[in-house]
Amino acid sequence: MTLDSPLQLIEALRQGRPVVLIDGEEEGGDGMLVQAAEFIDDAALNFFAVEARGLVCLALTEERCVALGLRRMTDSPRGDSLGFMVSIEAAEGISTGISAADRARTVQVAVDPASGPGDLVSPGHIFPLRALPGGVMSRGGHAEAACDLARLAGLQPAALLAGILDEEGENARGDTLRAFALRHGLPIGGIAELIHHRILHEGTIARSAEYRIATRHGSFQVCAYHDAFKDVVHLALVRGEIDPAQPVLVRVQAVETVRDLLAGEPPRGAQQWNLERSLARIAAEGCGVLVLLAQQESAGAILDQLSRGTGPQAPTFPQRTLGVGAQILRDQGVRKMRLMSFPVPYKAVSGFELEVSEFVPFIAPQEA
Repeated sequence: MTLDSPLQLIEALRQGRPVVLIDGEEEGGDGMLVQAAEFIDDAALNFFAVEARGLVCLALTEERCVALGLRRMTDSPRGDSLGFMVSIEAAEGISTGISAADRARTVQVAVDPASGPGDLVSPGHIFPLRALPGGVMSRGGHAEAACDLARLAGLQPAALLAGILDEEGENARGDTLRAFALRHGLPIGGIAELIHHRILHEGTIARSAEYRIATRHGSFQVCAYHDAFKDVVHLALVRGEIDPAQPVLVRVQAVETVRDLLAGEPPRGAQQWNLERSLARIAAEGCGVLVLLAQQESAGAILDQLSRGTGPQAPTFPQRTLGVGAQILRDQGVRKMRLMSFPVPYKAVSGFELEVSEFVPFIAPQEA
């Protein structure tokens, strides 16, 4: 599928027009209808509801969610990765709240810089999505991309978005999305291309220092990266010479107390990679990169894992860590990855000029 460039999407949003945004790789990705929130009126809201037909959401930055006093949809310590907040309604100026005019009014109140927590009530008929700081450089999601595109268009970093459904009510993909865009005269672009655009013009991390460290698995080169958005330091432990043309053994993770310090195992299913096992595997092969992402574990997250008697049973937040980890891997010269992980979809990874050549699950050695 031939996609329009990020600049074409940015210009369309600047003019107040909707665009179609695809995640994943070309025809395999889901499509969302996106329009800058500043231009949303009752006609625009009705177009989203009638033509796209998916759940209508409002992408907001984390800063704006805090300013409005929005709460997460779930209190689960591991349930915030999608960024859903409790639904909202304008406190005044609406009737039932469900009409196109009422929902447009709610959107305008939510993005008005003068609005605060008292101007909205919950629950309502607009579903806010919290975009991570750093946008698509942190997570390659629709909410982050929508806010990034609006910001790059010189508008408030907020956008209305809705999933595009096909005639059977399933997520539209490939030719169906292209036909939708052509029918309505809309540009269609991908999150991977937006990531690449931002890499060329912006960055959210910078290599700040390098060291040698001796471990029980031998010596590693440690590169420190300062994260400008979170003001934290991430680390890359590197062994051997990285060849961009060859698949490289890679692990990207945040350090977790139960998994990495207590060596907790899942009660069911396969065992998993942890810090110790990852270092050992890279040392055994003589070449690879282990990226350790800074993460402040909440007390609830640790207690939740301990109550289940284990660390996480599957990759905890692949999309949340994708952007930062991918920037670090790209800086290290990695292009093809032998990813130490369960097989999971890593959407928009090509925007960082990376590809997954192979998933390498952990296989426990056979006991004698």
